[in-house]
Amino acid sequence: MSWTFLSRFSVKPDHDADFAALIPLMEANAAEEPGTLAYKFYRRADPHSFAVFESFVDEAADKAHQANPKSAGIIAEMIACMDGPYTRDYLLAI
Repeated sequence: MSWTFLSRFSVKPDHDADFAALIPLMEANAAEEPGTLAYKFYRRADPHSFAVFESFVDEAADKAHQANPKSAGIIAEMIACMDGPYTRDYLLAI
């Protein structure tokens, strides 16, 4: 069974463009990682609000993604743009 979730979060209004510029870097990096099934950001209807759909072959692949030095650097930059915590909803295939 895959390890799949949707994370939702807001970014600081003055960091919106910075965050958006990091998205293609993160999506391209995730696409190159073994074990990544899907990795796509979306802008939500609320201003400065985003979501990311992530799916990996298993939890270990997600942890490897987070530990990848290239991913970790981009993630740190993204977190610095966020306005508060994020929510993560785990999704189970039907």
